[in-house]
Amino acid sequence: MSFNPTPTICVLKKIIHCDCDCFYASIEMRDDPSLRGRPLAIGGQPDQRGVVATCNYEARRFGIRSAMPMSQAVRRCPELLILPPTMEKYRIASRQILAIYRDYTEAVEPLSLDEAYLDVSQATSHHGSATLIAREIRARIADTVGITASAGVAPNKFLAKIASDWNKPDGLFVILPDQVEEFVAALPVARLFGVGKVTAAKLHSMGIQECRDLRAWSLADLMQHFGKLGNSLYQLCRGIDLREVRASSERKSVSTEETYVHDLPDLTACVAELPALYASLQQRVQRADAISHIHKLYVKIRFSDFRITTVECVSKTLDLGLFQQLLETGLQRRQLPVRLLGLGVRLAETEAASGQQLGLF
Repeated sequence: MSFNPTPTICVLKKIIHCDCDCFYASIEMRDDPSLRGRPLAIGGQPDQRGVVATCNYEARRFGIRSAMPMSQAVRRCPELLILPPTMEKYRIASRQILAIYRDYTEAVEPLSLDEAYLDVSQATSHHGSATLIAREIRARIADTVGITASAGVAPNKFLAKIASDWNKPDGLFVILPDQVEEFVAALPVARLFGVGKVTAAKLHSMGIQECRDLRAWSLADLMQHFGKLGNSLYQLCRGIDLREVRASSERKSVSTEETYVHDLPDLTACVAELPALYASLQQRVQRADAISHIHKLYVKIRFSDFRITTVECVSKTLDLGLFQQLLETGLQRRQLPVRLLGLGVRLAETEAASGQQLGLF
């Protein structure tokens, strides 16, 4: 091991990360107060291979979390209430929240319907105080939308996201520039962006528990052990994140998919499902105003052994016949029943040049 001095170049900004608390569940509890205080999950039914989209904090006490199979969630909490998602209602709330953000800055980077970064470095509200802006945003979300949101304030995106999770739910946490070094030094390496269970276990096996331990490793050593991730670890353990808040995000694809209660046994059964998937995809492409940007078509197949394959071809238009050809090609790769089918389009990278952006909301 060798030691590298901490880099001195760092761009200080005022970044807010806002994240609504159990968004879907909060909207449902807002509209039906009788749901409050009871374990609630939003998602598919357990007998139909449904998964948890989100759940409230009462459900989380049972170890239930997003993306968990609903059947497993019900085993952990037999009294769990399950509601299907009502996406249009969530989109309306999301648009209201986005409008609130843009009252303070145009530098808003949505990550999902309920989460966004804001760069308020140039904001004039509250004499430019990011803390006061975040506090007011949270109050306005509560008053206008009727749900709570947590926020983190920090000099960069990485720390702002860490901070927003620090006092959840309904919390605000601020990391000032002169607090960064001490705060990050004590941060467990498992909290670093890009560090999952496997990488965390590897770091722990190397005697690295906190970021102060990670700082003792050179950039060359970290890249030798972790590849490209090593560079990210070297920067983040020092509280450095130079990413900008990107005010718009170019959409790269539109898709639809279906997980079937009973596996589709063969090609004939799969082809019979194509018209419904195709109609759904047509609606989504039209809603996203993406018809003139289609560059490729693709089919996604998940087999009964959970292996996934994707087949695609170049095409500027939707074509049911082409989708069927792609499906036939994909099914030849594994002679197994099919658990999931998906159809999608990849979009040409020309929206920015043409001055058109596809909406995230």
